[in-house]
Amino acid sequence: MDTAERDLLEETLRKTMTGAAGPRLDAALADLGWPEMLAEEPGVAIPLVFRLLGETGAHACVLNDVLLHSAGLPPGGAPALPYAGGGWVEWSRGEVSYGSALDPELPLRQVPVGTSAPVAAGRGALGWWLLGTGRAMLALARRHVLDREQFGRPLASFQALRHRLAETYTALEGAEATLVAARDDTGALLAKAAAGRAALTAARHCQQALGGVGFTAEHELHRHVRRALVLDGLLGSSRELTREAGALLLREGRAPHLVDL
Repeated sequence: MDTAERDLLEETLRKTMTGAAGPRLDAALADLGWPEMLAEEPGVAIPLVFRLLGETGAHACVLNDVLLHSAGLPPGGAPALPYAGGGWVEWSRGEVSYGSALDPELPLRQVPVGTSAPVAAGRGALGWWLLGTGRAMLALARRHVLDREQFGRPLASFQALRHRLAETYTALEGAEATLVAARDDTGALLAKAAAGRAALTAARHCQQALGGVGFTAEHELHRHVRRALVLDGLLGSSRELTREAGALLLREGRAPHLVDL
């Protein structure tokens, strides 16, 4: 896939995700060739689709597809997913009437203890989703501080806000670099942890940049904050994965090699 084809695909996917979510988006992605892209070019399809899910605020059951594909299982199932704190959830397919307590839009439900399965590909995919969610929050906060004034000055002129948004931008850029560099299970673990931490940083700083409006359920930021909290918990939270990486470092006695500098 060359650059022009990728740009056209991104534009098409963004328009599709802006107008659909859930089962409707699942069907639209199937029509666009998502199963074929996942099988033939996962290195392109996964970062693109999951990042755009985060940026647009849409959702689909594509995480199931990634996990089943990485395990060599046929598509169409809904595997049990480990969740932060030792729980297990299922990302259900089709129309459902339940959702996460944090994010009612997502068709998640608690299930009994599941079985261990390869999760590296899923962690990488969730990392891209969290990255897109963080970028969406940063875009909302940036637009707010550029448009609004306080004490006769643009909010963007206040150093405290500039520092918070700069810290958010740096965290997101670092997470993206880690996602790009991830090549194995350890890389995926670190990338998911970095992306989760960056998205939570974005939620905290962008909510403060928006002031009181950022704490209301009516503002668009609220939706992205909820999504970041839920996605961070899937397949291990940033805090749990950081501890796991520390245990690995102690056990191996060396830092994992991620990228040639």
